[in-house]
Amino acid sequence: MAICLTYVLIVKVIGPKFMENRKPYVLRKTLIVYNFLQVLFSMWLFYEAMDSAWMRGYSLRCEPVDYSNTPKAIRVANGCWWYYFSKFTEFFDTFFFVLRKKYDQVTTLHVIHHGIMPLSVWFGVKFTPGGHSTFFGLLNTFVHIIMYAYYMLAAMGPQMQRYLWWKKYLTALQMVQFVLVFVHAFQLLFIECNYPKAFVYWIGMHAVMFYFLFSDFYKQAYIKRQRLIAEKAAAALVANGHSKTAPSKEHEKPVVKEESKEKNIGFSVNWKKMQIPCMLPAVTDDTSSDDDKCSKEAYPKPAGSTPKSSYTSDESSLRNRAFIANKK
Repeated sequence: MAICLTYVLIVKVIGPKFMENRKPYVLRKTLIVYNFLQVLFSMWLFYEAMDSAWMRGYSLRCEPVDYSNTPKAIRVANGCWWYYFSKFTEFFDTFFFVLRKKYDQVTTLHVIHHGIMPLSVWFGVKFTPGGHSTFFGLLNTFVHIIMYAYYMLAAMGPQMQRYLWWKKYLTALQMVQFVLVFVHAFQLLFIECNYPKAFVYWIGMHAVMFYFLFSDFYKQAYIKRQRLIAEKAAAALVANGHSKTAPSKEHEKPVVKEESKEKNIGFSVNWKKMQIPCMLPAVTDDTSSDDDKCSKEAYPKPAGSTPKSSYTSDESSLRNRAFIANKK
């Protein structure tokens, strides 16, 4: 408890105060070595959990704690102690953030996660050094192998950023981890198992708390952040004049072809009164070939019109005046 409180005091008060008038430390090589060692440490812990317990007869449904002095029980308890020790080495994650003035990385989620885990694991090692609860450590060490590998690649410089597109999937993997831990722990509430129920609630509630903390971080870091980036990009396009504006009303006016206008000329004339079989663009007195000049299909005759083979001069004059009036 005292160590955890000291950790919080250092990363939230003492550390920032110490770095207030100092330039950020460049810890590139240190970070590469540190994260590489954490990968190796996590791999060894995962191997110990698998080889001493989960590949040696441990049950996913119910696994009581073996308090005996058998080599298997001692090895499992020894692995639990080293897992507990690893929670203190992870404090350096935050210390390096402070020394580099990466205060945006020292989030509430980060501090709570690193500050509570040592205390939680201590209870497990003290009272249940093995058994059902080691499933949490198994998953956690597996996730940490991938997590510290990511941090190691990120510490190698900007040239590695192209290979780090899977960051959000790492956060999703951590959320899946807590769901599995929750289900694995709370199943003991529905079956008979010689395992302390108090630790079932302890582990299960931790899984629920961390799940919601990580899910909130996921929403803030990826979903809302991507939305803000998209909105800023759209605003920048509008500011630069690249937005798609609605076309003006002038552009919306349909373009009427001259051919259509020509076809519409004279249709307001009363066909019954004029008794004109068709309307030509140019009207002449030549009535000998009206049938050839005017297609019956293109210019159908209205019902009631009386076709004529020839026109009188009065009719021709009347037809010319009607055409000119309509054209105006």
